[in-house]
Amino acid sequence: MYLKSPYPDPPPFPEFNAHNVFFGRPDQAAWPDYTLYIDAKSGKKITYRQFVERVRLGATALGAPIAEGGLGLRGEDGEIVGIMGQNSMDYITTLHSLLAIATPFALISSYSTPFELKHALELSKTTTLFVDARFLSLVLPVAKKVGISPSKIFVLEGKDKGRKSVAELIKNAEARKMTPVAPRDAKKDTLAYLIFSSGTSGLPKAVMISHGNIIYSIGQAIVVATTTAQVYTPPPPKTPEGIPVALAFLPFHHTYGLHTFAFRAFLAPMSVVILAKWDIKHALELIPKYRVTAIALIPSVVHQLINYPGIEKVDLSSIQTMGSGAAYLPPEMGEKLSTLIPRDATLTEGYGMSEATIAAIVQPYPGILGGKLKHIPGSTGVLLPGMEARIVRDDGTEAEVGEVGELLVRSPNVAMGYWNNDKATRETFVDGWLHSGDKFRVTEEGYFFFADRAKDTLKVSGSQVSPVEIENCLLAEPRKLINDATVAGVSGGRTSDEKVPRAWVVLSPAGKKLGAEQTVKELEKWHQENLSKYKWLRGGIEVVKEASCPHSDRKPALADSQRCSDTQVTDRKGPSASAAGSVRDGSRKESEGKIVKYLKSWSMVADYTKVPFDTLLCDIYIHISISV
Repeated sequence: MYLKSPYPDPPPFPEFNAHNVFFGRPDQAAWPDYTLYIDAKSGKKITYRQFVERVRLGATALGAPIAEGGLGLRGEDGEIVGIMGQNSMDYITTLHSLLAIATPFALISSYSTPFELKHALELSKTTTLFVDARFLSLVLPVAKKVGISPSKIFVLEGKDKGRKSVAELIKNAEARKMTPVAPRDAKKDTLAYLIFSSGTSGLPKAVMISHGNIIYSIGQAIVVATTTAQVYTPPPPKTPEGIPVALAFLPFHHTYGLHTFAFRAFLAPMSVVILAKWDIKHALELIPKYRVTAIALIPSVVHQLINYPGIEKVDLSSIQTMGSGAAYLPPEMGEKLSTLIPRDATLTEGYGMSEATIAAIVQPYPGILGGKLKHIPGSTGVLLPGMEARIVRDDGTEAEVGEVGELLVRSPNVAMGYWNNDKATRETFVDGWLHSGDKFRVTEEGYFFFADRAKDTLKVSGSQVSPVEIENCLLAEPRKLINDATVAGVSGGRTSDEKVPRAWVVLSPAGKKLGAEQTVKELEKWHQENLSKYKWLRGGIEVVKEASCPHSDRKPALADSQRCSDTQVTDRKGPSASAAGSVRDGSRKESEGKIVKYLKSWSMVADYTKVPFDTLLCDIYIHISISV
């Protein structure tokens, strides 16, 4: 079954740096100097124009030649900059500074354990690191093992004696009045960043997102926003500055948090209250304090909210929009959440994945496109602008209308592939089609309904969990207490759709000597020390004679399979240094004309310059909610 998005296509775009979509647009000249980011803990604020200047200085500090006092970072030199930290203002400053100088960055989970970090650093081929001071004790030994020089490790947030921080680098660039580094040119296929995903199976992989992917995804958002604005104008936000206020707790190293708060926050004036990490008590205090109007959620957080003691007494009257993504939201949970927010507030969800940059399917606002589209209860929505899809059976043939099959998508927002992993790229990105690994059924009108996960990867608290990664971790236990292991999902999650990992293990002679009960205790301790908490075996560990899972079609792991403690990484593939070499210090004047021309071309679909700021925000939070 083949489908095409009912929305108009985003206009074709020229090749330029994605930085120019977020900063220096014609419409931004008229913006007030509003409060852009607020640190939830300290209360520190930064305005829009202060942040723009900070990014300019950051790009100079990171991109200027070493001889002039900068770090001399250049994408064409093979630099990959790792970023590892909790949510903060300078996290966003750093990634935008790197985007401006066309130097790729790798977003590394702040929950990483030492061997998760080792895998990420080796796979991404990270050359320089920006790390929160609180994580340095974990990072430094691992960085030494993989060959990253201590002189190439900087502080993202906090202080460490003898090590420069982002704040200090920016202060130095300002004090020395360094010659500004202009945004560098980038092509559609110039690598922008790497983000980790388990894909459809196997160990976590580094998804390659290009500047072209980012620009097209923004174009999709603009098309959805403008079509929505033709039938819906949200009420003005009752906030101190008269602009929307969002609460940002989703991790910036995740696609959902990255795009919502670091990228799409620059489509329209809005204030973002940044929580370093999720804290339900603090979050519920911040909503009335800052009159928060928009929140992006994940199902596990929805579960916490609707079951939080005294939630009915919390002042949520300022909420106008809520979006749930990162996993399937059961209808009954959504209905209960809707009773806690104002009656005119909206709650919606969609579907996406890191490999699609951010999203693929979105719930349309009722009545758009001349009344053609409507909201269908239980439906994930329709294809985003410019997207094509197929629903195929297990044998690869086309499914019929209403028949469940795997979702394949094709669009310019589909990633270039997996960095340094040709095999996985060939298996997932086939003849231009991205194999999602998820099953859907589709109606004749083009509405998608999620059916099941065809892939091995589990979703726990909105994050991907690879059974193979857990298996390899168990098999790497140094005392070799087991010969084999299989991990699969079982019931026990916070929602009906969420599965938790459970392991079936075969004892080795050493394990038999120790005894089954003690071996399980040792394996519990080992994997909890070496895997992030959301990957822990909450479904338990069971000793069996054969490691074949009774609740899954997954094949048993092999005792001689790749171990997580000594992950082997093949030579770098994907965008080569020569491709990156096409990026150079660009002339602002030279590129400005084509940028403005492209941005104006959006008005061919609908005049986005006349869309109210809050309408654009509604698109960001309502219509581009995702399920990654």
